[in-house]
Amino acid sequence: MQTTIAKSATFKGVGLHSGAPVTMTIRSASAGNGIVFLRTDLANGHSAGIEIPARWDVVTPSKLCTLIEAHGATVSTIEHVMAALVGTGVHNALIEIDGPEVPILDGSAAPFVEGILRAGVRGLGAPLRALRILKPVEYVEGEAVARLEPAATLEMEFTIDFVDAAIGHQEKSLVLSNGAFVRELMDSRTFCREEDVEMMRANGLALGGTYENAVVVKGADVLSPGGLRHTDEAVRHKMLDAVGDLALAGGPILGRYVGNRAGHAMTNKLLRAVFADETAWEWVDCTPSQAHSLPGAGVVALRSKPAKALISRPAPRPRMQAALAAH
Repeated sequence: MQTTIAKSATFKGVGLHSGAPVTMTIRSASAGNGIVFLRTDLANGHSAGIEIPARWDVVTPSKLCTLIEAHGATVSTIEHVMAALVGTGVHNALIEIDGPEVPILDGSAAPFVEGILRAGVRGLGAPLRALRILKPVEYVEGEAVARLEPAATLEMEFTIDFVDAAIGHQEKSLVLSNGAFVRELMDSRTFCREEDVEMMRANGLALGGTYENAVVVKGADVLSPGGLRHTDEAVRHKMLDAVGDLALAGGPILGRYVGNRAGHAMTNKLLRAVFADETAWEWVDCTPSQAHSLPGAGVVALRSKPAKALISRPAPRPRMQAALAAH
């Protein structure tokens, strides 16, 4: 069945690209609402603000992040919080935000996941619809490829190649069931090459970036204090981004995503290609077994110490705690 957040969860920080302070609160919403952002700083005497649905068809071109726009208002860098909602199984929420960019926090989805699970997730008693992929659909740009193909639940395979030895060639495959997002992906941070930082800032980007909220690499060196959280943190973060960008389909996806050097724009173009072919997809009411296999099914917060530990039922507890011990 559909869910929403049980209590409100508030996050404060700065935007990665704007550098501007921002406060964002995830609030509960009714069944069928989906995920909607509300720009409260644009409120006037007649409304609480401008609503922007988190949907594939309101994505507009943007460098290095996912940006949605409606009624002349925008919200950018939504991919991490969208991934967190998928990973905790939240299908409906109103996200109030007092600026144009989601706070970057530590550069991963982990703070959002932890905040959502502290607030709790509750059922809404309404059937949950999922987007079932019926045939392969692919979008290609040069060497970059993004593809969706049939699968029983959300699966993902991603490959990246960077000249910097600190990243290099990385590939990873996951079946995103049984809490895999929480165990494997949520704490992986956004990353960049040091030589790209000045270029981004000259173009008005990464103004809120620091060594604490992004992994910065130079050749074989990781410049961020503490190094990497995973030896393959870069490809894990690309998968995290893809989970968030695929959430803009408007519901859970039953399909396998394959990405090779793909990014935000390519994932959105892939969704547009899927929805343009009515023979490639269908909306289905999830059966109990399908719902149980979705990324956020059964993920709860542990009540015992450590406070930030998470567990996904029926995943073995020791494995989950060990996987998150470094966070």
